[in-house]
Parts: sequence; C-alpha cells; structure tokens
Amino acid sequence: MRIGIDVRCLSEGRRTGVEEYATNILENLFQMDSVNEYILFFNSWKKTKVDFSNFTRYSNVTLKKFSYPNKFLNFLFWYLQWPKVDQLLGGVDIVFFPNIIFGSVSRKAKFITTIHDLSFERYPEYFSWKRRLWHVFVNPGKICRRADAVIAVSDSTKTDIVNLYKISPKKIHPIHSAVSDKFRKVDRNDVNLIRVKEKYALPFKFILFLGTIEPRKNIGALVRAYGELKKWAKEENIEEVDRYKLVIAGEKGWLSEKIFSEIENSKFKDQIQVINYVDDGDKEYVYNLASLFVYPSFFEGFGFPPLEAMKCGVPVISSNNSSIPEVVGSAGVLIDPDRSEEIFQSMKMILEDGKMRENLMKEGFQKSMEFDWKKTARAVLDVFNVV
Repeated sequence: MRIGIDVRCLSEGRRTGVEEYATNILENLFQMDSVNEYILFFNSWKKTKVDFSNFTRYSNVTLKKFSYPNKFLNFLFWYLQWPKVDQLLGGVDIVFFPNIIFGSVSRKAKFITTIHDLSFERYPEYFSWKRRLWHVFVNPGKICRRADAVIAVSDSTKTDIVNLYKISPKKIHPIHSAVSDKFRKVDRNDVNLIRVKEKYALPFKFILFLGTIEPRKNIGALVRAYGELKKWAKEENIEEVDRYKLVIAGEKGWLSEKIFSEIENSKFKDQIQVINYVDDGDKEYVYNLASLFVYPSFFEGFGFPPLEAMKCGVPVISSNNSSIPEVVGSAGVLIDPDRSEEIFQSMKMILEDGKMRENLMKEGFQKSMEFDWKKTARAVLDVFNVV
C-alpha cells in the first residue's frame, strides 16, 4: 500500500502531547514496516528547523514538502474542500491524520484520523475564543463522520466521540498512547540530576506538578491543598512533611493569570516555585528529583504526565475522571478534582507513610510498562490493514 501521513503537526518543532504521539507513532511504524510505502505530507510557508531525516532514512519513506501560505491553504481546505491531500501526494491508498487539522481527502483514498480528546466540547470555557472558533471551523464532528476509521487514544475518548458526535462505535478504534523510553528511573549518582537541580534551582524535597499552566489542569486546587498540608504540618509539628515545597512547572496557557493570582495570595507562596519552561531533555530528571507528583486535571484525553512520572518511579496522585483511571488505575491515588480536601489528605497520607510510598512507586512503574509505543504503532498498522 501507499500510505500518506500528514505531518504538519510537527511544524513547531515542540514535543507537546500531539507531537509526542505523532513522532513516536512514525518512528515505530517505519521501524516495523518495510512493506508499505509511506509519503509524508508537510506544508510550511516559512522556513522551519524541523528535521525529518530520522524518518526519511528509511528506504520506503519519502517527504513531500509544500510551501503554500498556511492560512490560504486552510481556507481552501475549509471552503472548497480542495486540494486533496492524496492527490498532492501523487495518489495513495490511505491518508492518515495524526490529529485534528484542516484537510481534504478524495473518495479514492481511505481516510483515517486520530482524536486525542474532546475537551473543547466538554469544557469550552477553558479555551480562548480564538481556539473555540478554530474548532468550529475545523469541525471535528464532520471529520469523524467523513473518516473511514477513527483512532481514539483511550476508551474514554471513544465514548465521547460516540456520545457527542453520534458516530458508530464500530468505526472507532481505541488505541492507547504510550510513554517514551527516555522516561525512566535514573541512578541517583547520575550527574544530570545535579545539573538539572541546579539549572532550575529545585529544592531538596518537593511535590511536583508538570503540565500546561491553565484552568483545565486545576492547579488552583493543588495550591489550596498544599496550603492545607503546610498548615497541618506546622500545627502538628511534623517537620518531615513541613519541609516539602511545591514546584509547578510548565508553559503558561489560557487564563493562567488567575492561577498565578492564587499562588500569590497563598500564605505559603514563598514555598511555591514556578518554572515556566522545562526543556524536553530535562523532564525525566525533574520527575526523578520529585518526591510526589500531583495532577488534579479536570479532563484528559489520555494524560501523559502521570504516566511519565510513574515510569520515573514517582508516586502519583491524579484525578478519577475521563481517561486517567485507564492510565493510572490502582497504581496511583485517584481523587475527586473538585475536592481539594482529598488532594490534601492524599498528599499527607503518602508523605507520612513510607511503605505506601514505596508500594506506589513500584506499582506505578509496573503499570507504566504496559504502555509501549511499539504496541501502539502495531495497533495503528492493524487499522491501516483492515480499513
């Protein structure tokens, strides 16, 4: 087969959830499949620093790069449903879109897309008006109805697609994402731990949140729970717990001002450290330096950060909603994100109980090993073969 893959999602050269997904799917697909021919579709009006050589080094992979103005091309896709991606690639049997994006495929080719989450449908208030308008124009529901097969990154996402877009469950394939092998338990003598600790001025003992700083991540509840933890530790004179600081790491997102205001108003703001950006190559070391990872998000299509923390051997507290129970399960402590009291009690319990902490570290690591990109890529290839 000739398989076209839209790789425009890699144009920013970053490693957010979608980029992580696309990069790992492609790397593993090309490693395991030398039979099919792959043609990558890329468009960028501006010069980019994206390096595709890791993909094109395979003899059955070629890159077709176009230089149309992106807004103009998106307008043509949206208004005229033209040009057809499969035709731009010289004719293919399948076109695979690893994420929601403007595009058009003729009826001569099968069309497959991946849906990562429908948070913009469930919680539109957490998105800027520009982002909400973008979703209106790109019309994910129409994309799902047009597609010959839809890949959902979790059972939770599949349920949302069926319920919100009235799509037949038979054409939706739930295939879990995974976690990169770079996330691992690091030897305590690894010099990179010292380098990263000094680079970000990290405290000796800390509770970690790592993710986009935006309302959907429910960071305000974590700040309030941390305040309760500190208050309790001081009142009970529990010095071992009182010494923990809170580190909030991640890029600023939509409406982050309210979160920073809550941090500023905390009685323990001097014990809260914010890091606005962590280099991709440093993340595994930041996880390894943390004593506890807390991720009280209101909604996740898959939820990479808790899984990354678990693979690094860090005990995890996360929400009991959306896809997170599928990923974390009983290997972490699941809380109601609307109740900061539960977050506080869970942090208190884990930090006080060394045996519980050790069990969570062990079980979390074992659970994380169930999610493997090779297995994910193999399942995606199976969809290509049956569509």
